[in-house]
Amino acid sequence: MKKITLVEDDQRLAELVQKFLQQNNFSVNVINRGDQAVDYVLNNNPDLLILDIMLPHMDGFSICRRIRTEYKNPILFLTAKDSDFDHVLGLEMGADDYIIKPIEPHVLLARINTLFRRVNTISKHAKLVFGKLTIDKKARVVSYEDQQVDLTSHEFDLLWLLAENAGEIQSRDYIHQKMIGREYDGLDRSVDVKISRLRKKLFDNPQSPFRIMTIWGKGYLFCSTAWS
Repeated sequence: MKKITLVEDDQRLAELVQKFLQQNNFSVNVINRGDQAVDYVLNNNPDLLILDIMLPHMDGFSICRRIRTEYKNPILFLTAKDSDFDHVLGLEMGADDYIIKPIEPHVLLARINTLFRRVNTISKHAKLVFGKLTIDKKARVVSYEDQQVDLTSHEFDLLWLLAENAGEIQSRDYIHQKMIGREYDGLDRSVDVKISRLRKKLFDNPQSPFRIMTIWGKGYLFCSTAWS
């Protein structure tokens, strides 16, 4: 049974979400205060974290910032703020997806299942090597020049998607469908934000990327010869 931690200060909403997810075979722990979430998540490592933004004592952004270097599993932001700034900020901090209140329970369930399916469908016995870059799918570890690269679960999956198709252009629509689990609407910047974060961690040039290249009007391309 997958373990989910829900950090939400609206107790009625938290109880409704907890009951709904338990009915769908998830184990759900609820935390109502932001300042209690960091230690719990790092000590218990739930399979998924659902994180509200507006919380007492510590907001969701601060929690995400504090845990993201150690917590590798998916983070789903739950927010009443219909603001592009909030969504992009959350993604830049390492969130995997977000959903806007009021919550449609079956939409929430679909997003959760998509996040779990993305991780579970990955091959467990594969390794890709490009010069000094090694991507170990079974261990879910990336190293460059024998130093481990600190990636979130979502960043690892995005890198694998690009690397296993090295030399082939992957469209934003295709990446969005594979990584987010729904069609690209022309406005969602989540793929762009994730690509930007991945480039920084892989020492790519943000002004003129040469490792994960932007092919204007077409998509992104992983260059297999840029890792020597």
